[in-house]
Amino acid sequence: MGLGLIGSFLPVLPGPLTGWLGLLVLHLTKAVELTWTFLGITLGVAILVWILDYFIPAMGTKKFGGSKFGVIGTTLGLLIGLIFVPVPGGFIIGAFVGALIGELMHDSNDKSRAVKAAFGSFIGFLLSATLKFMVSLVFLVLFCQEVYEHWSGLIG
Repeated sequence: MGLGLIGSFLPVLPGPLTGWLGLLVLHLTKAVELTWTFLGITLGVAILVWILDYFIPAMGTKKFGGSKFGVIGTTLGLLIGLIFVPVPGGFIIGAFVGALIGELMHDSNDKSRAVKAAFGSFIGFLLSATLKFMVSLVFLVLFCQEVYEHWSGLIG
């Protein structure tokens, strides 16, 4: 479940799908029996969010006049910011700077358009990450609720 929350911000780890695997593992214990309807609905939500994750950043970039370079820059900047920027939220700074660099590589003559497109790419990333985080958080709450209700069967 923790990996699901972390995966909400890391592009290499599908957050809600990873969180859903936590629900599945809980179901596979003998103490907790989730319904197949519950597992199917939560899986459907996780897959829908996973698909939307590919469209939301691109829509934000297009809305603000950006290119694929901005989207790629956002992703690379996110990873670099996560690893090399030692401040809380370094991945956010990295995502914006990466989008800006990507847009400047695409068209270095129009700096104001590059800044606007980088902002759009960054907003798309934030919206997508927020959606993934919220779904992963709901999955975590459901997981904790089931663990709490079946605690004696899980540890006994």
